[in-house]
Amino acid sequence: MTSDPSAHEGLGDAKAGQAAPRAGRGTNAGSLGLLASRFALPVAWLLLIVAFSLLQPTLFPTARNFQSMFSERSILLILTLGMLFGLAAGEYDLSIASTMGLSFVMVGWLNVVNHWPIGPVVVIAIAAALLVGIVNAAVIVVLDVPSLVATLGMGSLLAGLALGINNLIVSPVDPALVDFARMKIAGLQMVFFVALAMTALTWYVFSNTPLGRYIYFVGAGRNVARLTGIRVDLIRAGVLITGSLIAGIDGVLLAGRNGSVDPNIAPAMLLPAFAGAFLGSTAINPGRFNPWGTFIAVYFLVTGINGLELMRITGWVEQVFFGAALVIGVVFSRLARRALESRS
Repeated sequence: MTSDPSAHEGLGDAKAGQAAPRAGRGTNAGSLGLLASRFALPVAWLLLIVAFSLLQPTLFPTARNFQSMFSERSILLILTLGMLFGLAAGEYDLSIASTMGLSFVMVGWLNVVNHWPIGPVVVIAIAAALLVGIVNAAVIVVLDVPSLVATLGMGSLLAGLALGINNLIVSPVDPALVDFARMKIAGLQMVFFVALAMTALTWYVFSNTPLGRYIYFVGAGRNVARLTGIRVDLIRAGVLITGSLIAGIDGVLLAGRNGSVDPNIAPAMLLPAFAGAFLGSTAINPGRFNPWGTFIAVYFLVTGINGLELMRITGWVEQVFFGAALVIGVVFSRLARRALESRS
């Protein structure tokens, strides 16, 4: 928690007149610096789009390419938003991609292999992910196991379990789910609009509800949050369960979006999701994990990968790109947080 800058105003009336011009200039400089830090990533994203449009004028700046980018990678955005709740509260969920993978694989196994109707399959797949979140919360909050250790083990367990359930690519997924996920509005698939709605809802929770402020308080310092009367353990358990629930929904949408189920897809999304979350914390509301910064960061990364693929630079470059983005995001997020604390 930070102190209120207004608490320092009005000190030293005799010097106020002399200090005012300098304070005004400092305030203006600080405001410009904050504005620059908020919008540096969106500007970088725009410049990246311009650069690839010049390099690949017949392939990159087309409606079809942008529709494909925004639709196909919306699954990654939803996963990153699920991760955001835990990160904002100071918890690292390394199992969230494998949780999505479990839900994803269960759709294929129950619906495609065992021919269950899609309605019960969706409920069971999401319930399985929710159960993972409850177990994570119990281990981390009740047993006081560090979240990094607990979720690292859980992620490995779930990845193995998913392969044990079904280690083959299976298709086709029930047409009702596929039609919903791929239904197009203005050329964009429904999964994108689900991701957009989830971004707006997450922003509303974080910015306009007491719960959102409590989550940030817990992330800033558990002991201080307890002293203010916040039910810290309940918040910690809640964000872990929420993240797993969102991952479960995401797994179902992934099955519908792809129309098939490959058990090796989901775990590979963990690194890009972390990169998007940390890079997003440098934009819009620097120093804090925030939904709109995450939206911009995810699609900044997606744009970079898409542009490189169109230039036939593939394979190793994706891992390098996401890894570098994660390192840069962590560094600049820390710097933004320090700058925020110094201004307070």
